[in-house]
Amino acid sequence: MSETNMPAAEAMPGMLENEHNAYELAFHVLPTVAEGEVLGVFEAIKALITKDGGEIFDEEAPERFELAYEIIKHLEGKNRKFTSAYFGWIRFRAEASIVEGLLEEVEGRSDILRHLLIKLTRVEEETPFRFHPALASFKKVTTIEESDLVEEAAAEKQEEGEVAEETEGEGEEKA
Repeated sequence: MSETNMPAAEAMPGMLENEHNAYELAFHVLPTVAEGEVLGVFEAIKALITKDGGEIFDEEAPERFELAYEIIKHLEGKNRKFTSAYFGWIRFRAEASIVEGLLEEVEGRSDILRHLLIKLTRVEEETPFRFHPALASFKKVTTIEESDLVEEAAAEKQEEGEVAEETEGEGEEKA
């Protein structure tokens, strides 16, 4: 095989290690962090990304919301349960070689409940999902008490009984 027909990855060894990939770091800040300090946590995470050459190109600042399920985190020698957190994300480009160190630093932060780092595809990079506006557009779920359901079922049975009586009476008149 001649060098002109070689795949680019083989023709340029070492080039892919220095390639800047697009990533998204999504994270939950503990709800015990004071609301006024959450922005400081957000800025500190952004500083971790940029200190080794990462370039931030999109973000969504953390906002508090109720979690879909309880998360347990070991803090100060105890397992603590959390049902809410501040959620935010940062999209950035960086060399793959700095990502591992970045993750270690984020994992070492005591104010982060949970985090996730993903490598973005081109489509994901071009079309970010805005979590907080999407969450705000959902309608609130109404809690229905069991007694309400029992009353509703009784009313439906009574209606069915009245309809059955009317149907029987109509049949007798025709005969």
